[in-house]
Amino acid sequence: MSNAAPKQDASAGTAILLREDQNGIARLTLNRPAQRNALSEALMVALTKELENISTDSNVRVVVLAANGPGFCAGHDLRELTAGREAADRGQAYFQKIMKLCSTLMTTIIRSPKPVIAEVHGIATAAGCQLVASADLAIAAEGVKFATPGVNIGLFCSTPMVALSRNVSRKHAMEMLLTGDMIDTDRALDFGLINQVVPVDKLTETVMKLAEKIASKSSLTVSIGKEAFYEQAEMSIDDAYAYASEVMVKNMLARDAEECIGAFIEKRTPQWEGR
Repeated sequence: MSNAAPKQDASAGTAILLREDQNGIARLTLNRPAQRNALSEALMVALTKELENISTDSNVRVVVLAANGPGFCAGHDLRELTAGREAADRGQAYFQKIMKLCSTLMTTIIRSPKPVIAEVHGIATAAGCQLVASADLAIAAEGVKFATPGVNIGLFCSTPMVALSRNVSRKHAMEMLLTGDMIDTDRALDFGLINQVVPVDKLTETVMKLAEKIASKSSLTVSIGKEAFYEQAEMSIDDAYAYASEVMVKNMLARDAEECIGAFIEKRTPQWEGR
C-alpha cells in the first residue's frame, strides 16, 4: 500500500514528503531533490508530524527514512534562513523557531517507539548529517560523504553537534566540527556514524531486509528496549543498572516475553501480540 503524505511545498505545489507502507514498514522519503532535500520549515513540520502519527500506528513496526534526488539531505535551507533576516529583529525570532523545529524533529526520531533506519544514498551535511546521527540505525551507499561544514560559512554546527557527539567519539566529532571536512563512508563507518556500507544498487534491498528482520520481533519488546537504550545512556552506571533492572522486570511481566521464552523452550515459533 502506498500513501503520499499530504505535505506540499507552497511555492512549487509538489509533495515534499512521501510515505509508503508495506509489511509493517513505513518508508518516509524526503522529496525536495532540486534543493538536495534541505530541511525547510515545511519539510521539518511535515516529517515531525508524520513520525508522530507513526508512533501511535500499530500497523507500523519500523520506519525507513530515505530521500529522492542526488543528495540525502544538505542541512537547513540557507535561502529560507537568509530571507528571515528581513524581519525587524534581523531574524532572531525566526531563527529561534527554526532551531526549535529542528530539535523537535530530531528528538521525535529518538523518542519514537519505532526504530528508525536512515537509508543514505547521497551526501548528508550539517542538519542532514544530524538526521543520520539521530536515526537508530544508518546504512549508506558506497561513495556517500558526510560533513558538518558550518564552520566554513561562519556558522558552527552546534545543533548537529548534539547528535554527532552522541554517536561518535569526542575527538572524531570535534574533527568534523572544527574542520568542516567531508568524510567518506569508510571513515563514517570507523567513526560509528553509520552501521554498514553497501553498493548503491543494493542499498534499498539491504535496508529493507534489516527493517523486515526488526519488524519480525515483538513490537512491545523493541519499543521497551529503544526507550531504555536512550534513557540509560545519559545516566551514571549505578543509576543505569537500577533503571535497566526495573525495565527488565517490566519486560519479563509482558505477555510477549512469556510467550517467546515458552516458545524457545518448546522449540516453536512465538506468536506476538504486542503486549
